[in-house]
Amino acid sequence: MKTILLIEDDSALRENTAELLELSDFEVITAPNGRVGIDLAKEHHPDIVVCDIMMPEVDGYGVLEALSSNQTTQHIPFIFLSAKTEHKEVRLGMNMGADDYLTKPFEEDELISAIESRLAKAALLNRPMDTSVALPPRREDTFRNLHELKNFIDDNGTLFSFKKGEHIYQERDHSNKIYLLLKGVVKTHRMEEGGKELITALYRADDFLGFTSFADNLPYQESATAVEDAELAALSKEEIKSIIEENRSLSLELMQLLTNNLSDVKEQLLQMAYSSVRRKTAQTLLQFAEILDKGTDDPIKISRNDLASVAGIATESLIRTLSGFKKEGLIEIEGRNIKILNLDKLQMVD
Repeated sequence: MKTILLIEDDSALRENTAELLELSDFEVITAPNGRVGIDLAKEHHPDIVVCDIMMPEVDGYGVLEALSSNQTTQHIPFIFLSAKTEHKEVRLGMNMGADDYLTKPFEEDELISAIESRLAKAALLNRPMDTSVALPPRREDTFRNLHELKNFIDDNGTLFSFKKGEHIYQERDHSNKIYLLLKGVVKTHRMEEGGKELITALYRADDFLGFTSFADNLPYQESATAVEDAELAALSKEEIKSIIEENRSLSLELMQLLTNNLSDVKEQLLQMAYSSVRRKTAQTLLQFAEILDKGTDDPIKISRNDLASVAGIATESLIRTLSGFKKEGLIEIEGRNIKILNLDKLQMVD
């Protein structure tokens, strides 16, 4: 049984995450802060460390630095777990040597997958080599994971700035760039035959967009527009293709990312096809709140057309449903701004 050291100062999250990991057949050691975590890591030598960033005593960066500088703990895989979503925070952690980075709130499968992936990689690296068979030396991947690719794009890509409402690219444009969103929110969308806009996805900082076929010279299949002021870095599709071909572990991570994106699109289509207007509206509000990183005290500034487009309903139907939510005390409406007042009830709308 593999041992995980979980370092998290939020007691409820620490207990819930520990229980989740134990149910997945891991032995879990917990620490309420970074200083205790460092001591436990040196004492127990866990198979992997999952660590929050913002903590008392010693923060996550301090924990990683302490374990990396100790000969007995420097090879332990390390995963950051934090509410921080800015690309520069991700970059700092990865540059210090972290193996992965998950943001809160996270899905159970996402955490388990990250842990199992890092444990498997560590096992392969520690496997003794069969010296009876002469093998050509293995070239180390230049990029260990997607985070390092993102850092490379940030450093070496062409930087673009777009004002709210400006197009990054349009449907049928030549697809010659892959973009990394550094700041802001971007929507991708298509026009239906009747001239109605359908939003296909929403992207926030640290997301990729602009992927099309690497094998065929296909144009973009949708348009991308800034929902709020946005900054992006871009590399040519040929450069990205070359990097992926030379880095096997990176190509596997990218394949998983694109697979997850397809699952999200499928879920959205099922919601649009089978959910009630009320549920479509509620889920769309929750989706925008998550993407825009808005809590219950922050207004969501988004057009009714964009909301209706994501929900897959007529704008008039959306407006009537929002009025109903307001009367029920679920939301507050002031001009174009919408504030969620009762998150729990909004999640339960059917």
